[in-house]
Amino acid sequence: MRVLIALDATPSCAKIIEEAVNRPWPSGSTFLLLHVLDPFPFVKAPISLQRAKDAAHAELKNLKECLVDAGWKTETDVVLGHPRSAIGESATSWKADLLMLGSNDLGPVARLLLGSTAHSILRRAPCSVEIVRPSANGKRPRAAGMKILVATDGSEYSVTALRSVASRPWPKDSEVKVLSVPKPFLPINVFPYFESKEIENLNTSALEEANRAVDTGAKLLSKLDAKVSTQTPFPQASPARVIVKEAQEWGAQMIVLGSHGRCGFNRLTMGSVSGMLHFTVIARSK
Repeated sequence: MRVLIALDATPSCAKIIEEAVNRPWPSGSTFLLLHVLDPFPFVKAPISLQRAKDAAHAELKNLKECLVDAGWKTETDVVLGHPRSAIGESATSWKADLLMLGSNDLGPVARLLLGSTAHSILRRAPCSVEIVRPSANGKRPRAAGMKILVATDGSEYSVTALRSVASRPWPKDSEVKVLSVPKPFLPINVFPYFESKEIENLNTSALEEANRAVDTGAKLLSKLDAKVSTQTPFPQASPARVIVKEAQEWGAQMIVLGSHGRCGFNRLTMGSVSGMLHFTVIARSK
């Protein structure tokens, strides 16, 4: 597995490396630590630009030692450009299977959305993307296993996400919950122009479809060395907020989504879901 870790100059960089070091990876995995340096502020100060590049190289070299000491082959690179485009381009040229990057916690309102750079990378990256967020108190409890929630809408993109989880090793005693939010579940008082029987049929069909989606997910994960469960929660809000609520109540440490889905599923979830959890993986087929 080829894992590209995009790093900026903030203290959260060390946390991303810490997560990578503490996570099991397939045998023979290779890492690339990448820093993208925007040359625009240095247009009239080429000497300062070189100093910034040297400082970035030195920082990456220090961070690299953690992965090397853990037994992983690791490269480093500093490229000039804008992070929004250069990170995706580097992932393409290096043929990355997974891209890891951080997302700054900007405050109560901004927590609902990813930062513009992370959001742009999610849209453009040629591979699966994992957003690593800081925990609320700055520390992550290190448990024996991880709680991973996989949200599925039954689409081929959700299947890609499930297969991504199934193909990777996870810490011992990990748990995976496959969740699908039934739709449409139309309340009669909101949609009076529907006959009650029509609404009942629509809701029954939606629940059956959600159950099929989680059953498919459970089968795909059946060989995973982890406890697998399923859930089809009653949607009292948008799918994005239902997923966030269930993840928070269950204590999920990672949420996994497909990069696209039916009925705008990804547009609903990519911002509000991935912006609120410690880890988010947006799985994408190549």
